[in-house]
Amino acid sequence: MSRIEPMTDFEESELLPFFDQAEKWMGFQPNDGLLMAYKPEILTSFFTLAKAIYAEGLVPSGLKRMIGHITSLAAGCKYCSAHTAYGADKKGVSKEKLEAIWEFRTSPLFLESEKAALNVALKAGATPNSVSDEDFEILKTHFSKPAIVEIVGVISMFGFLNRWNSTFNTQLENAPDAFYQSLNKTK
Repeated sequence: MSRIEPMTDFEESELLPFFDQAEKWMGFQPNDGLLMAYKPEILTSFFTLAKAIYAEGLVPSGLKRMIGHITSLAAGCKYCSAHTAYGADKKGVSKEKLEAIWEFRTSPLFLESEKAALNVALKAGATPNSVSDEDFEILKTHFSKPAIVEIVGVISMFGFLNRWNSTFNTQLENAPDAFYQSLNKTK
């Protein structure tokens, strides 16, 4: 149960277009957004940031979701881990790959470029951040500077979301919760 109840009366507010878009993208109303709605400037600013980070770019959408997933796993945020796994599935990442995410360094399921990005995401998601110059040099062999900015953008966005949702103990919605639980049951 969330430490404060998510907003429920957004349908009569100026925030309705944001929640309509969120439902279109995700298939449900995200409880973290419903918490942000108590301070509309946070919600609208976050929405703009998330839209820019998740926009089609140089880094494939599925990899962006896996980056968010391992960043959230490293931070211990179940809410974000479930959301990112659910989102990765929707972007075509196989369930087998998501189940092997902790073994990305040695698993043949992952491309070398994915391994480099996930390594940086895992180390950046931990506290303290343990990304090294060597990690970045490896990342640079696979990605351009603008692509690396996209990667770090995803990591940083989840740094915010991991703190937000862990602090509020945001209640997980049914769809991402069911998917996340199914990952653990198939092993």
